[in-house]
Amino acid sequence: MCTVIVRTGRPLTLMGIRDEFADRPWEGPAEHWPDHPGVVGGRDLKAGGTWLAVDRQARRAAALLNGRGLPAPEISKLSRGDLPLLGVSSGEMPDVDLTRYDPFHLVLAGLSGARVFSWDGHRLEAAELPAGTSVIVNTGLDPGHERVTTNLPRFAGDADWHEPLRDPPSDAPDALIVRHELPDGRVFASLSVTLLTLAPDGVTYEFTDMTADQHG
Repeated sequence: MCTVIVRTGRPLTLMGIRDEFADRPWEGPAEHWPDHPGVVGGRDLKAGGTWLAVDRQARRAAALLNGRGLPAPEISKLSRGDLPLLGVSSGEMPDVDLTRYDPFHLVLAGLSGARVFSWDGHRLEAAELPAGTSVIVNTGLDPGHERVTTNLPRFAGDADWHEPLRDPPSDAPDALIVRHELPDGRVFASLSVTLLTLAPDGVTYEFTDMTADQHG
């Protein structure tokens, strides 16, 4: 997942846009993990984890972005897709050996607000998301990033959060919905979008398969 947008408050609103190689297999959201009862998310069929997990009963969500920094050793590396499952179940940063994970940003959201935990291969940093709307990208809370400066105003105030999803896919550096056709023929693109709200009286959950029109 390459972009997470969060608006704090009651309700808390979170959008997660997953960018990935189009040929990486996955399936849509469900309760896929018996070890995490009640947790819903799309499942990555290569590694078994997820990029965004929701616990409706606990009113919590966790979203993962790949980060930048020192990769984990191949011999001991674990999939980062476990982290949203562990985070949403506890509401806290998972107590794991971080040296076994490639760099990441993990956004944990609940009724009391949202935090982002960033691991660069050397150290873990944590930050509370400020009041209002924040856009998190692969460089973290990076206000100067092109995708942030272009798209943050589009989610301000009473903006319709569905409107940006109608953007045509683009390979521009500030694009929210992306599509990159690589020299080897592979495609890296926005595959799905999750939009949810967390409120004391419940959770709303919308999932959009951005590849659906390609399947007929």
